Amino acid sequence: MRYRTLGGTGIDVSTYCLGTMMFGAVGNPDHEDSVRIIHAALDQGINFVDTADMYSAGESEEIVGKALRDSRRRESTVLATKVYFPMGGEGPNRGGLSRRWITLAVENSLRRLGTDWIDLYQVHRPDPRTDIEETLGVLGDLVTQGKIRAFGCSTFPAEEIVEAHAVADRRGLRRFRSEQPPYSLLARGVEASVLPVAQRYGMGVLTWSPLASGFLTGRYRKGAPIDLTSGRPALHPHRFDPSLPVNAAKLDAVEELVALAEEIGCSLPELAIAFVTAHPAVTSVIIGPRTMEQLEGLLKGAPVVLTDEVLDRIDAIVPPGTNIYPPDGVWRPRALTEPALRRRPLEERAAG
Repeated sequence: MRYRTLGGTGIDVSTYCLGTMMFGAVGNPDHEDSVRIIHAALDQGINFVDTADMYSAGESEEIVGKALRDSRRRESTVLATKVYFPMGGEGPNRGGLSRRWITLAVENSLRRLGTDWIDLYQVHRPDPRTDIEETLGVLGDLVTQGKIRAFGCSTFPAEEIVEAHAVADRRGLRRFRSEQPPYSLLARGVEASVLPVAQRYGMGVLTWSPLASGFLTGRYRKGAPIDLTSGRPALHPHRFDPSLPVNAAKLDAVEELVALAEEIGCSLPELAIAFVTAHPAVTSVIIGPRTMEQLEGLLKGAPVVLTDEVLDRIDAIVPPGTNIYPPDGVWRPRALTEPALRRRPLEERAAG
């Protein structure tokens, strides 16, 4: 496993990052098995583990904590988690990026993880209700207190990253050291601005969903029936229904990518992860196995190198900077989600 430096932090992380969203109730509920998978990943040279407080309502953090209970494992592992989404309890202040919530949430994460510090603490999504200066201020305080080593953002649009850095410079605050965007063969939109902006500011980049919610595993193929009553398709049928044009476009691209992978002698998942790894802005690619078999399959692809010719052929299938589909779970600005923000009052709409 190769290692790359995470932005300007001086922290070296493995090119594969073990994502733990599938450990817990939403994926693998067997804690002992999940711990074995984490240990197997660490034994194979992965030193970067990413989780979040909201994964299985804190259960994922608890599993990671069990896996890193040995102090030697904890000291050799770069541990990342996230904050933003609502977490239990009653009342309106159980989520977001306010000083009040982050101060409470980090203590809860430290307790669940069974550790005294978090190496990379990430804000999971932008929070339009909270001034970014407030968020950067409390995150900087946590660094000073030794509770976190560095902090970053996740799924931020380029303009939000730029604003955060501008505020940090203007106010003399610590700044985001990393960004965690969705990036895959089918979702290349971040190539247009997010990845160049991250490079400009010297940020590390750890990407999520390299297999595009399963479409790049080879499990879903054009013309083959998709069972919409079980697994991920049952939870989000609109993302898998082949009768919808956006999903038909995914399947069309997958057929071309499968043929390319077979021609160069690798599997579709290996092609997908090697593609993301090849981008110069990308520090680490998050892989999210649910089983030991899935982990072993993903690790086999680590030596795969894509030549310029292969990358050119991928560009012909999915042009650079374009999305075949809007990545699932991406934050959308209020200007798009709230019609009132883009519509003048009726009585003011006439030009004369």
